[in-house]
Amino acid sequence: MGVMKTSDKLVDEKMIVASAEKALADIAIIHKEVGKVIFGQESVIEQTLLAVLSGGHALLVGVPGLAKTKLVTTLATVLGLNSSRIQFTPDLMPSDILGSEVMDQDENGRRSFRFVAGPIFTQLLMADEINRASPRTQSALLQAMQEYHVTVAGQRNDLPQPFHVLATQNPLEQEGTYPLPEAQLDRFLMQVDVGYPELAAERQILLETTGLDEAEANPVLDAARLLDIQHLIRQMPVSEKVVDAILSLVRSARPGNGNAATDKNVAWGPGPRAGQSLMLCARARALYDGRLAPSIDDIVALAEPVLQHRMALTFAARAEGMSVRDVISSLVNQIKG
Repeated sequence: MGVMKTSDKLVDEKMIVASAEKALADIAIIHKEVGKVIFGQESVIEQTLLAVLSGGHALLVGVPGLAKTKLVTTLATVLGLNSSRIQFTPDLMPSDILGSEVMDQDENGRRSFRFVAGPIFTQLLMADEINRASPRTQSALLQAMQEYHVTVAGQRNDLPQPFHVLATQNPLEQEGTYPLPEAQLDRFLMQVDVGYPELAAERQILLETTGLDEAEANPVLDAARLLDIQHLIRQMPVSEKVVDAILSLVRSARPGNGNAATDKNVAWGPGPRAGQSLMLCARARALYDGRLAPSIDDIVALAEPVLQHRMALTFAARAEGMSVRDVISSLVNQIKG
C-alpha cells in the first residue's frame, strides 16, 4: 500500500470540509423544522439529535406530558425514517416486540412456519415508558440494540438500517415501574433529562397548540443521507488532547483508579463503552456547532448525558443526599483545569 501523498491528503481534507458544510446546512434545516413543533427544550433537542447523528440510541427521562413522544415522532418525520411506537406495559411479551412464528397451511395440507415481523423492524423505534415492562421484555430489546438483529426460533433476522431506539422513561419514584438493568442502560448512548419548559416556551405551547391549526414538521433527510452524515462523523479527526480528556474523565469515574472521592462515593463506574460514546457524541456536537473537530468543551457538555446512567453511588453517598450529577460535575472540573 503506497504512502498517501500530500496532494491526496489535501483532496481528502477538502472532501471532508465540503461534506461537513453540506451536513451543517442539513442540520440547520432539521433544527428549524423540529422547532416548528417543539418549543424551547433546546438542550433536549440537541442531545437527542446528537445521539441519532452518532448512530446510537437515547433514553429520554422525565415526568409524563413533556412532549417526549412528540419529539420522537417529529424526529422520525424530519429525518425521513419509517418509525413505529411500542407502548410498554406490564403484560407486554418479548414476541410483541420482536415478532413470532405462525403456522401456515397450503392447499395440499402441508404446514410450514412463517415469521411475522414485530414493530422492532423499523428505522426509528419509539419505546414509550420502557420501564413499565417486565425485565424479561426489556431484555428482548437488548440484542437488537447492540447487535442490530433479532433471533426468533433459531433464525437470525437483520434489522433495517439505520436502526435507532429512542426510549422514554418515567422517573423511578413513580408507581408501577421496573428499573432498567445496568447492561441495558449501557446500550443507550445518552440519557437525556427532560425538564419542565421555560416560561416563554410554555406560553408559546399554550398559544400554538390549542387553536385549530397546529404546525407540522416537514421531512429534511432520508435514511441514506442520515447514514452519510453518520459516516462523516466517524471520519472527523479527534486531537490527542481530547482523547486524553475522555480517558481521564471516564477512568476517574471508576472506583479503584486513584480518585479518593470516587472510591468513597461510587459503587460502580462507566465501562469502555462510555468512552466510545463520548468520542462519537463529541464529534457530532462539533459538527452540530459548525466545527470540524471536537474540543474539551464538547466533553464537558456531554459528560452528564453520557455518564450519568452508567454509574451508581454507594449507599453511604446516597444517604448523604449526593447525586450522580454532583460526582460527574466535580470530575469535569478536574479535566477543565
